[in-house]
Amino acid sequence: MSDEVILTVKDVSVSFGEKKVIDSVNFELQKNENLAILGPNGAGKTTLFKALLGLVPYDGEITWGKDVKLSYLPSQGFLQDAKNLPLTVMDFFALKNISIDKVKDMLHNVGLHDDVLYKNFTTLSTGQFQRMLIAWTLVDDANVILFDEPISGIDIEGQKVIYDLLHKFWQEKKLTILMISHDLNIVWEHANRVLCLGSGHTCFGAPHAVLTPEALEDIYGTGIKFYEHKHK
Repeated sequence: MSDEVILTVKDVSVSFGEKKVIDSVNFELQKNENLAILGPNGAGKTTLFKALLGLVPYDGEITWGKDVKLSYLPSQGFLQDAKNLPLTVMDFFALKNISIDKVKDMLHNVGLHDDVLYKNFTTLSTGQFQRMLIAWTLVDDANVILFDEPISGIDIEGQKVIYDLLHKFWQEKKLTILMISHDLNIVWEHANRVLCLGSGHTCFGAPHAVLTPEALEDIYGTGIKFYEHKHK
Protein backbone atom coordinates (compact mmCIF):
# COMPACT_ATOMS: atom_id res chain seq x y z
CA MET A 1 0.00 0.00 0.00
CA SER A 2 1.23 3.47 -0.86
CA ASP A 3 2.33 5.75 1.97
CA GLU A 4 0.83 8.75 0.19
CA VAL A 5 -1.69 10.63 2.30
CA ILE A 6 -4.81 11.29 0.25
CA LEU A 7 -7.03 12.90 2.89
CA THR A 8 -6.41 14.75 6.15
CA VAL A 9 -9.32 15.78 8.38
CA LYS A 10 -8.35 17.98 11.31
CA ASP A 11 -10.76 19.17 14.03
CA VAL A 12 -13.73 19.21 11.65
CA SER A 13 -17.07 20.25 13.10
CA VAL A 14 -20.40 20.93 11.42
CA SER A 15 -23.34 22.76 12.99
CA PHE A 16 -26.83 23.48 11.74
CA GLY A 17 -28.09 26.42 13.75
CA GLU A 18 -27.55 25.63 17.42
CA LYS A 19 -27.18 21.90 16.78
CA LYS A 20 -23.65 20.54 16.42
CA VAL A 21 -23.87 17.47 14.20
CA ILE A 22 -20.14 16.67 14.01
CA ASP A 23 -17.69 17.70 16.71
CA SER A 24 -13.91 17.77 16.21
CA VAL A 25 -13.44 14.78 13.91
CA ASN A 26 -9.83 13.87 13.12
CA PHE A 27 -8.40 11.20 10.83
CA GLU A 28 -5.92 10.67 8.03
CA LEU A 29 -6.39 8.35 5.08
CA GLN A 30 -3.74 6.86 2.84
CA LYS A 31 -4.10 6.26 -0.88
CA ASN A 32 -5.83 2.93 -1.72
CA GLU A 33 -7.30 2.47 1.76
CA ASN A 34 -10.88 1.32 2.32
CA LEU A 35 -12.54 3.26 5.14
CA ALA A 36 -15.81 2.18 6.75
CA ILE A 37 -17.72 4.88 8.63
CA LEU A 38 -19.94 3.54 11.41
CA GLY A 39 -22.39 5.06 13.83
CA PRO A 40 -26.06 5.24 14.78
CA ASN A 41 -28.62 7.26 12.84
CA GLY A 42 -28.10 10.96 13.42
CA ALA A 43 -24.40 10.60 14.22
CA GLY A 44 -23.39 12.80 11.28
CA LYS A 45 -22.05 10.23 8.82
CA THR A 46 -23.74 11.67 5.73
CA THR A 47 -23.01 15.20 6.97
CA LEU A 48 -19.33 14.28 7.12
CA PHE A 49 -19.50 13.15 3.49
CA LYS A 50 -21.09 16.46 2.52
CA ALA A 51 -18.33 18.34 4.33
CA LEU A 52 -15.67 16.28 2.54
CA LEU A 53 -17.35 17.17 -0.76
CA GLY A 54 -17.61 20.86 0.13
CA LEU A 55 -21.41 20.77 0.12
CA VAL A 56 -21.90 22.13 3.66
CA PRO A 57 -19.91 24.72 5.65
CA TYR A 58 -17.62 23.36 8.36
CA ASP A 59 -15.01 24.42 10.90
CA GLY A 60 -11.56 22.84 10.88
CA GLU A 61 -9.44 21.63 7.98
CA ILE A 62 -10.10 19.15 5.16
CA THR A 63 -7.15 18.60 2.85
CA TRP A 64 -7.27 16.31 -0.18
CA GLY A 65 -4.10 15.01 -1.79
CA LYS A 66 -2.96 15.90 -5.27
CA ASP A 67 -4.66 14.52 -8.39
CA VAL A 68 -7.78 13.47 -6.47
CA LYS A 69 -10.87 12.87 -8.60
CA LEU A 70 -13.95 12.37 -6.44
CA SER A 71 -17.18 10.53 -7.13
CA TYR A 72 -20.13 10.20 -4.75
CA LEU A 73 -22.99 7.72 -4.56
CA PRO A 74 -25.69 9.22 -2.27
CA SER A 75 -27.90 7.37 0.16
CA GLN A 76 -30.79 5.16 -0.95
CA GLY A 77 -33.42 7.71 0.10
CA PHE A 78 -32.14 10.11 -2.53
CA LEU A 79 -31.59 7.36 -5.07
CA GLN A 80 -35.08 5.92 -4.78
CA ASP A 81 -36.44 9.34 -5.71
CA ALA A 82 -34.08 9.37 -8.69
CA LYS A 83 -35.32 5.91 -9.71
CA ASN A 84 -38.71 7.43 -10.46
CA LEU A 85 -37.33 9.87 -13.02
CA PRO A 86 -38.45 9.31 -16.64
CA LEU A 87 -34.92 8.51 -17.81
CA THR A 88 -33.36 5.61 -19.62
CA VAL A 89 -29.95 4.36 -18.56
CA MET A 90 -28.61 5.70 -21.87
CA ASP A 91 -30.00 9.18 -21.06
CA PHE A 92 -28.36 9.07 -17.65
CA PHE A 93 -24.90 8.12 -18.90
CA ALA A 94 -25.15 10.71 -21.70
CA LEU A 95 -24.92 13.36 -18.97
CA LYS A 96 -21.28 12.37 -18.44
CA ASN A 97 -20.24 12.68 -22.10
CA ILE A 98 -18.52 9.27 -22.02
CA SER A 99 -18.13 7.12 -25.12
CA ILE A 100 -20.77 4.43 -25.52
CA ASP A 101 -18.08 1.74 -25.73
CA LYS A 102 -16.67 2.79 -22.36
CA VAL A 103 -20.14 2.83 -20.86
CA LYS A 104 -20.84 -0.68 -22.16
CA ASP A 105 -17.51 -1.95 -20.81
CA MET A 106 -18.30 -0.58 -17.36
CA LEU A 107 -21.82 -2.02 -17.41
CA HIS A 108 -20.34 -5.41 -18.30
CA ASN A 109 -17.90 -5.04 -15.39
CA VAL A 110 -20.81 -4.74 -12.96
CA GLY A 111 -22.67 -7.67 -14.54
CA LEU A 112 -25.18 -5.83 -16.75
CA HIS A 113 -25.86 -6.43 -20.45
CA ASP A 114 -26.08 -3.84 -23.21
CA ASP A 115 -29.87 -4.02 -23.32
CA VAL A 116 -30.07 -2.27 -19.94
CA LEU A 117 -29.06 0.95 -21.73
CA TYR A 118 -32.51 1.19 -23.31
CA LYS A 119 -34.48 0.49 -20.15
CA ASN A 120 -36.24 3.14 -18.13
CA PHE A 121 -35.14 3.60 -14.51
CA THR A 122 -38.58 2.51 -13.31
CA THR A 123 -38.22 -0.92 -14.96
CA LEU A 124 -34.94 -1.80 -13.25
CA SER A 125 -34.83 -4.05 -10.21
CA THR A 126 -33.23 -2.64 -7.08
CA GLY A 127 -30.12 -4.73 -7.70
CA GLN A 128 -29.87 -3.66 -11.36
CA PHE A 129 -30.35 -0.04 -10.39
CA GLN A 130 -27.60 -0.23 -7.78
CA ARG A 131 -25.18 -1.95 -10.18
CA MET A 132 -25.93 0.69 -12.79
CA LEU A 133 -25.18 3.43 -10.25
CA ILE A 134 -21.86 1.82 -9.35
CA ALA A 135 -21.00 1.79 -13.06
CA TRP A 136 -22.02 5.46 -13.26
CA THR A 137 -19.80 6.26 -10.27
CA LEU A 138 -16.73 4.57 -11.76
CA VAL A 139 -17.08 5.20 -15.50
CA ASP A 140 -15.19 8.50 -15.57
CA ASP A 141 -12.15 7.09 -13.74
CA ALA A 142 -12.56 8.67 -10.31
CA ASN A 143 -9.89 7.50 -7.87
CA VAL A 144 -11.72 8.34 -4.63
CA ILE A 145 -15.27 7.03 -4.18
CA LEU A 146 -17.70 7.93 -1.40
CA PHE A 147 -20.52 5.41 -0.94
CA ASP A 148 -23.39 6.23 1.43
CA GLU A 149 -24.85 2.84 2.47
CA PRO A 150 -24.62 1.28 -1.01
CA ILE A 151 -26.64 -1.83 -0.15
CA SER A 152 -29.63 -0.35 1.67
CA GLY A 153 -32.87 -1.93 0.45
CA ILE A 154 -31.15 -4.86 -1.27
CA ASP A 155 -31.64 -8.48 -0.16
CA ILE A 156 -28.80 -10.36 1.54
CA GLU A 157 -27.64 -12.16 -1.59
CA GLY A 158 -27.66 -8.90 -3.54
CA GLN A 159 -25.72 -7.16 -0.77
CA LYS A 160 -22.91 -9.67 -1.07
CA VAL A 161 -22.79 -9.18 -4.83
CA ILE A 162 -22.54 -5.40 -4.47
CA TYR A 163 -19.85 -5.54 -1.80
CA ASP A 164 -17.86 -8.08 -3.80
CA LEU A 165 -18.04 -5.76 -6.81
CA LEU A 166 -16.81 -2.82 -4.77
CA HIS A 167 -14.01 -4.94 -3.33
CA LYS A 168 -12.99 -6.04 -6.82
CA PHE A 169 -12.86 -2.47 -8.13
CA TRP A 170 -11.02 -1.29 -5.02
CA GLN A 171 -8.25 -3.79 -5.69
CA GLU A 172 -8.13 -3.69 -9.50
CA LYS A 173 -8.42 0.08 -9.94
CA LYS A 174 -6.39 1.01 -6.85
CA LEU A 175 -9.26 3.11 -5.54
CA THR A 176 -9.57 4.87 -2.22
CA ILE A 177 -13.02 4.10 -0.82
CA LEU A 178 -14.99 5.77 1.97
CA MET A 179 -18.16 3.86 2.77
CA ILE A 180 -20.94 4.43 5.29
CA SER A 181 -22.22 1.09 6.55
CA HIS A 182 -24.13 -0.44 9.45
CA ASP A 183 -22.97 -3.99 8.76
CA LEU A 184 -20.08 -4.99 11.03
CA ASN A 185 -19.52 -8.25 9.16
CA ILE A 186 -18.95 -6.33 5.93
CA VAL A 187 -16.59 -3.98 7.74
CA TRP A 188 -14.48 -6.92 8.88
CA GLU A 189 -14.50 -8.41 5.40
CA HIS A 190 -13.70 -5.35 3.30
CA ALA A 191 -12.44 -2.34 5.27
CA ASN A 192 -8.89 -1.80 6.48
CA ARG A 193 -9.75 1.39 8.37
CA VAL A 194 -12.77 2.28 10.51
CA LEU A 195 -14.09 5.64 11.65
CA CYS A 196 -16.76 5.53 14.36
CA LEU A 197 -19.07 8.47 15.06
CA GLY A 198 -21.67 8.76 17.78
CA SER A 199 -22.66 9.92 21.25
CA GLY A 200 -19.91 12.53 21.35
CA HIS A 201 -17.30 9.79 20.92
CA THR A 202 -15.15 9.13 17.87
CA CYS A 203 -12.58 6.46 17.13
CA PHE A 204 -10.38 5.71 14.15
CA GLY A 205 -8.03 2.88 13.26
CA ALA A 206 -7.78 -0.68 12.02
CA PRO A 207 -10.97 -2.76 12.58
CA HIS A 208 -9.32 -5.23 14.97
CA ALA A 209 -8.06 -2.33 17.12
CA VAL A 210 -11.17 -0.15 17.00
CA LEU A 211 -14.12 -2.54 17.06
CA THR A 212 -13.99 -3.65 20.66
CA PRO A 213 -17.13 -4.32 22.73
CA GLU A 214 -16.36 -1.25 24.83
CA ALA A 215 -15.96 1.06 21.82
CA LEU A 216 -19.16 -0.21 20.20
CA GLU A 217 -21.09 0.38 23.42
CA ASP A 218 -19.70 3.93 23.57
CA ILE A 219 -20.78 4.56 19.98
CA TYR A 220 -24.15 2.81 19.85
CA GLY A 221 -25.12 2.60 23.52
CA THR A 222 -26.40 -0.60 25.10
CA GLY A 223 -27.90 -3.49 23.17
CA ILE A 224 -25.13 -4.01 20.62
CA LYS A 225 -24.20 -7.63 20.12
CA PHE A 226 -20.51 -8.16 19.46
CA TYR A 227 -19.24 -11.11 17.45
CA GLU A 228 -15.49 -11.42 17.47
CA HIS A 229 -14.09 -11.80 13.97
CA LYS A 230 -11.74 -14.73 13.47
CA HIS A 231 -8.93 -13.73 11.16
CA LYS A 232 -7.81 -16.29 8.64
